[in-house]
Amino acid sequence: MSKGSVRIAATFERLQAQGRKALIPYVTAGDPYADVTPALMRALAEGGADVIELGVPFSDPMADGPVIQQAAERALSRGIGMPQVLEMVREFRRGDDATPVVLMGYANPVERYGVERFVADAQAAGVDGVLIVDYPPEECEAFAALLQSAGMDPIFLLAPTSTEARMAHVGRIASGYVYYVSLKGVTGAGHLDTGAVAAMVPRIRAHVSVPVGVGFGIRDAASARAVGEVADAVVIGSRLVQLLQERPKDEVAAAGRQFMAEIRAALDGVAQGAHA
Repeated sequence: MSKGSVRIAATFERLQAQGRKALIPYVTAGDPYADVTPALMRALAEGGADVIELGVPFSDPMADGPVIQQAAERALSRGIGMPQVLEMVREFRRGDDATPVVLMGYANPVERYGVERFVADAQAAGVDGVLIVDYPPEECEAFAALLQSAGMDPIFLLAPTSTEARMAHVGRIASGYVYYVSLKGVTGAGHLDTGAVAAMVPRIRAHVSVPVGVGFGIRDAASARAVGEVADAVVIGSRLVQLLQERPKDEVAAAGRQFMAEIRAALDGVAQGAHA
């Protein structure tokens, strides 16, 4: 059995024992201000985040909608690249050794940095999982194994268009959790169809043994609660990024903490009998 992340496994085990759902916010490293990210990450954890997805800025984020694209552009304009992202994780770890951190991004920055160097430096910084949007599972079994041997989880996306064969392949190599993209298209777009999500999650569970998180289109307490009824984790990104970009620097952390607390309260209201 491959190792993967101890922090992520422990987090989901604890939540399952409590009958609670994981809350996973996404923020872009270096946005809305270059030096606010570690404090913001701590505030999100204090507000009730269970895992934090930290976006690695990239110039061509094809799966992301305008809100996260613009966040990446702002971060890149401030000189935020992979070395700075890893330093942010190191700084976060100085104050929080429990909350899992997942880096989310694209293949280009990882390959430019050097794959083996990236895995070694991410492990040393305290990263728990890596989600590379444009690495299909069929093409990155070696990368997945490298991550797991370093105590990190390869996290994979599944979509409404994913075939049974793709789900089965992800089920064989994924660890930590899988991330179901509940909408066709880009982040932050469209209307969340919770009925379609409720129909899809059991199909995914037939192929994967790790928890299933759902993201894209979750904007508030009500949509988070609806998704929490059927999924193991709720991922919320565009709405949070949008909320924070409107804040002055000294209010960013508090705004993130308050938004997390609202979503956390809604999720904890999910019936204990729902699948956990």
